Amino acid sequence: MTISAESLKYFQGELLPTDTVLVGWAALVQALCLEAPVHKMSCISKKHIMGSQRQEGLWRIYDKRYAPQSGPLGHIVFAFKHENIDLLLLRRAFVKIPQTDVEVFIAATPTGSISRRIWFFYELLTGKMLDIDDAPKVGAVDALDTTRYFTSKPKLSKRHRVRDNLLGGAGFCPVIRRTDKLQSFIDLDLANKAANIVGQTSRHLISRAASFMLLADSRSSFAIEGERPPRSRLERWGQAVLQAGKTPLNQTEIYRLHRILLGDDRFTQVGYRKDGVFLGKRDHNHDPLPEFIGARYSDVPELMTALNVCNNRMRPQVIDPVIQAAIIAFGFVYIHPLEDGNGRLHRCLIHHVLTERKFSPAGMVFPVSSVMLDRIEDYQTTLQNHSAPLMPFIEWQATEEHNVEVLNDTADLYRYSDCTREAEFLYECVRTTVETDLPREIAYLTAHDEAEASIMVCVEMPNRRAQDLIIFVRQNNGVIPKKRREKEFSALTDIEVANIEKIIADAFKGYNEACALIGRTP
Repeated sequence: MTISAESLKYFQGELLPTDTVLVGWAALVQALCLEAPVHKMSCISKKHIMGSQRQEGLWRIYDKRYAPQSGPLGHIVFAFKHENIDLLLLRRAFVKIPQTDVEVFIAATPTGSISRRIWFFYELLTGKMLDIDDAPKVGAVDALDTTRYFTSKPKLSKRHRVRDNLLGGAGFCPVIRRTDKLQSFIDLDLANKAANIVGQTSRHLISRAASFMLLADSRSSFAIEGERPPRSRLERWGQAVLQAGKTPLNQTEIYRLHRILLGDDRFTQVGYRKDGVFLGKRDHNHDPLPEFIGARYSDVPELMTALNVCNNRMRPQVIDPVIQAAIIAFGFVYIHPLEDGNGRLHRCLIHHVLTERKFSPAGMVFPVSSVMLDRIEDYQTTLQNHSAPLMPFIEWQATEEHNVEVLNDTADLYRYSDCTREAEFLYECVRTTVETDLPREIAYLTAHDEAEASIMVCVEMPNRRAQDLIIFVRQNNGVIPKKRREKEFSALTDIEVANIEKIIADAFKGYNEACALIGRTP
């Protein structure tokens, strides 16, 4: 099988640069008619170019000296050398390439590092064993370059002499690139920062801060879904979140959390769904207009088992906890295994991993959902950047029940992804909770306690009354509201009122200034 060098004018709706031909993943998709998107497009110039390569719009243009050997495997070699690994495209290319072609290619250079990696990935992703003897005893190579990707503890594949350092397995294997942004987050050592903040604060104050942050996270998680549940449901879900990470993640634990979330399961099935699922709008006939479609329900059990296997592989290792949380939580929400509640459970899984990996201080839930709600457009964009490119490759039809039925094999779309953007977004949220929300909550409670104690020294009254005064004054720009002054606080003298207003202003001065510096409402 060969790949034609014939020039095209467009690829994926984008105009090719003048005098170039497709190369790497883009060439494979074009020639083999692969049902998958190319996220970074490359082409080869027919001429020499200054600097050997350059970026032009969405295209990476390479000098003609980079032209690969003819045929699909030549373009896979190019992709391995010069492009980001894409396991979805690799898997689908292997399905289209005759097995004998791969065997001939490997046999030609059985000790070559790229040949052995291609061999390893072929057998891993297709489940087929090539008719080739095991590799001779040469130096092993990494499946993924550790300088470019986050990897797991390697397991040597003796057959290929390749160190399997993937984050998952054939059934579910995301990739996360080692970007400068992610490395800068890791270097912040946020877990240690959070531990130091907690360690410098009284246990009683931390306990109260933890309760407020847990409630805020629960409320925000429902708000993201457009819901305003009663406080009892919020508290029930909050307790479920607080238990996250104490039990290993598996199907039983997911079902338990789902049951708690639903509360009433008379109209929604607990556990993995038995029907299609989509997010989007409906037309005038109530038929779906999906913007996102979850995995086929028949694929859900296998995909979720593979996701749990991936989590179990990362859990005991040195993989950064926030990166692990991004992989598991976003992998879950893309599969969308439940009939309802996928979004809330997806965010609960973030807490599960951070707690289990002891990234969060004991008993503390970072209000990640609150930050996501504040940054809802960024959150939605992160989700859409993943799902939108996949939608053209999902064939579906509306059912009589006004749901969606997936008609083609889409499991690979949920198995393999680049989760780098998701990890960066989640790290941004976690950084905000550690550097902003946690200190702010502690500062607020400290100021509140100081004001309450000083008020009760100024005027004898029950704690509840002093707490009410603080709320009323802060909500009314530093003065007691006129109606409150004339009713429940009519016994206060003008001097006492002035003193109380000053006490509250002084106690919250530092807190208000800190909030102003970070651009947050006190």
